[in-house]
Amino acid sequence: MSVGLPEKVGLEQRVLPMYRAAFFDSLARSLPGTLSVFAGSPAPGEGIPQAAKLNAARWTRAENRRLGLGRLSLLWQHGWREWVESADPDLLILEANPRYLSNVHLAGWMKARGRPVVGWTLGPARAGKTFSRVFLSYYRAFSALVVYSGSGAADFQNFGISPEKIFVAPNAVESETAEALQARPNPRESARESLALDPSPVILFVGRLQRRKRVEYLLRACARLGAACQVVIVGDGPDRARLERIAAEVFPAARFTGDLRGEALGRCFLAADLFVMPGTGGLALQEAMVFGKPVAAAEADGSQKDLIREGENGWLLPPGDEAELSRILREALADPRRLEQMGEASRRIVRATATMEKMVEGFLMAIRYATRQVEKKS
Repeated sequence: MSVGLPEKVGLEQRVLPMYRAAFFDSLARSLPGTLSVFAGSPAPGEGIPQAAKLNAARWTRAENRRLGLGRLSLLWQHGWREWVESADPDLLILEANPRYLSNVHLAGWMKARGRPVVGWTLGPARAGKTFSRVFLSYYRAFSALVVYSGSGAADFQNFGISPEKIFVAPNAVESETAEALQARPNPRESARESLALDPSPVILFVGRLQRRKRVEYLLRACARLGAACQVVIVGDGPDRARLERIAAEVFPAARFTGDLRGEALGRCFLAADLFVMPGTGGLALQEAMVFGKPVAAAEADGSQKDLIREGENGWLLPPGDEAELSRILREALADPRRLEQMGEASRRIVRATATMEKMVEGFLMAIRYATRQVEKKS
C-alpha cells in the first residue's frame, strides 16, 4: 500500500450512467492500483443512458432487484458477495443511500476485516425526528463522507456529523467536447442553424424528465412572458408524455429533442442564451457553465449554491415559485449583452471551482483520511 492511498479500491453505485464514466476512469488513473466498480442497470423507462464500458476502472455488473415502487423503493444488488470477495478492496466507496439493503452487507464485510468504508451522497436523508436518529447512526458508521457541495457538507454538520470526516468533491463533467465545439468558427451561429432555430432567444433545459424536475413551471413561465422566445427541452424519462401534453396547451412551440449526447447535446448548449433548471438536477448545470451560459436553478443537487453568483453569472430560483421564474426570465431576456457577460462569468467560475481534477482530489482526500483512521486503530 502506497502512502495514504490503498492499492485496491472498490466502488459501488446503483447504476453506471454515461456521464459518470469519465470520472471513474479519472479516479482509477489517480490511484496506485486498481479501482473496481460494482454497478447495475437502470430500470426500464428511467431514461438514464448507461455507459458502455470503463477504460481505466474495472466494471462488474450488478443485478439490481427493486422492492416496492417509486422513491421509497428498496434496492438489493445481487452478486455483491461474489464481487467484493473477488475485488477484495482495501477501501470501499458506497453510494450512501439507506434504502440500498445490500450495502449494509457490503459495509459489514469490510468492517469485519477492519477496512474503511467511504460514503458518497448528496446529503443526509430526512424523514422526521424518529428516523433521523436512525439515519444519524447510519451516516456515522462511515469512515468518511463525500458530498457534491458546501451546502451538503453543512447539512451533515447540522445533522451531527463531525466536519473532519466530510469532504466536498464538486460534481464535474469532462470538458473536451465543449472546448472542441467552441473552438470551431462561429460556433453559436452554426449550432442554431443546425437546429433550425429562429433569431429569438433560446431557453434550454437538459435533464431526465421526472416530475421533481418541474419542467412544467418553465413551460408556463415562458407562456406568460409575452415576448418571443424558444424553449428546447433535452432529455427523456417517465414524465415526458405529460410534459408534452402541457406544452401543447400552453407553449406549443416548445421542442422536445429526446436524449442527446456528445456533439448533438453540445450544439444545444451552444445555441442557448440561458440555461434553466426549475427543479432538482445535477451535472447539466455544470455543463451549461462549461459552455459559457448564464444559468438559473432552483434545488438542483446543492452545487448551485457554490456555482451561481447572483447577478454575476445567473439566478438562484425560489423552489416552486412560478411567478418569480417568469420575472427572472423577463429580466434575463431583456438584456442580451448582459447575458453574454454572465455566460463568460459562468465559464470562469466553473473552471475555478468544479473541474474533474477537483472532483477526483475530493475523493482522494476522503480516501486518505479514511485510510489514516484505520491505520491509527491498528
